[in-house]
Amino acid sequence: GWEGPPPPRGCEVFVGKIPRDMYEDELVPVFERAGKIYELRLMMDFSGENRGYAFVMYTTKEEAQLAIKVLNNYEIRPGKFIGVCVSLDNCRLFIGAIPKDKKKEEILNEMKKVTEGVVDVIVYPNATDKTKNRGFAFVEYESHRAAAMARRRLLPGTFQPWGHTLQVDWADPEKVVDEETMQRVKVLYVRNLMISTTEDKIKAEFNKFKPGAVERVKKLRDYAFVHFFHREDAIAAMSVMNGKCIDGASIEVTLAKPVNKESTWKQHFNGQISANSENLLGFPNKEDGTQKSLGKPASLSGCLNGQHSPGLPEVERCTYPLFPGIKLTPISMYSLKMNHFSSAVMHLDYFCYKNSWAPPEYCLYSATGQDGKILLVCKVFISGIGDDSQSYFMPEKLCTTVEDAKELAAQFTLLHL
Repeated sequence: GWEGPPPPRGCEVFVGKIPRDMYEDELVPVFERAGKIYELRLMMDFSGENRGYAFVMYTTKEEAQLAIKVLNNYEIRPGKFIGVCVSLDNCRLFIGAIPKDKKKEEILNEMKKVTEGVVDVIVYPNATDKTKNRGFAFVEYESHRAAAMARRRLLPGTFQPWGHTLQVDWADPEKVVDEETMQRVKVLYVRNLMISTTEDKIKAEFNKFKPGAVERVKKLRDYAFVHFFHREDAIAAMSVMNGKCIDGASIEVTLAKPVNKESTWKQHFNGQISANSENLLGFPNKEDGTQKSLGKPASLSGCLNGQHSPGLPEVERCTYPLFPGIKLTPISMYSLKMNHFSSAVMHLDYFCYKNSWAPPEYCLYSATGQDGKILLVCKVFISGIGDDSQSYFMPEKLCTTVEDAKELAAQFTLLHL
């Protein structure tokens, strides 16, 4: 028996893709290989079958990490592979449709008026106008229960601060990276830069404390990744540069979180999030729009024309029998969640709609390859998101089909929004 308080956060793992006819008698022996189990919760439905996922609580974080390392992609039955990743109680809500002139203190006070257990509000400056916010915020609560109660209280129609109907949903928790991996990181993530700030300027600023320490800089809109030759220089630069001003903008500097390439699946259950594959760069981003994550939208790896490209959340691609008598209800695609869309084209259309932008327009261009083959590329235009230079997006890759060119252009646009 277990004596003492429950294990701390970080001791629970999420298990997905469990065969529907599998139960505790088979699961417990498998997961006991990683350590002592405090609790195993297998989610069941009314048919008596499991729902395909479970939560396993270990007594230590080390045992949970071992379970992820050993049992992720484990063949639990012939041809049946389970997914295992860290599971954390979600204590953060995403609040969208906030007036862009509201400051952190105003938003914090409004949230405290109607919800309990508010710990903090995270607000990001607009990419082009640092005096405004980006139209959304993240509200941190003291517990998952407090966040769940707040979410219910803030649902549209029940609370309209500043005369606005808010968008409320669970925020995607920040990706958890094990300490061993983070100890090897020598890349800094720099956010809140001015759009006009160049990569050369960033490199020069970060080289000031030690000339030649920076290997290279990659900048995208108002954030950048600064790569160092040595980790100790990255750590020193982070402490020196965090909060400094570059071209009039106060920057935030943190260690970049590398991608876990083995974690390429994602599921949401009642505010829980599993592992997610990351973007092409493999590091977090905070950008404009109704993005529910403190990092870049989770994405799967797509291959278009032989190129590795950023993609979309992996979705269940299955068909089910349409039995006689099943009720069919008309529905708008805009009432669905983003994880219902398997293509970047549909995802981008949904994203524009949710931000009250005009639908994306695709302009097709062609070029002739060295072998005489016609190659294609799409330019995407979205009106209403900035000046002309910020409204056009075009990847630097040519494709052999119109479908691939359009999909790649949509993926490229999503990456930069």
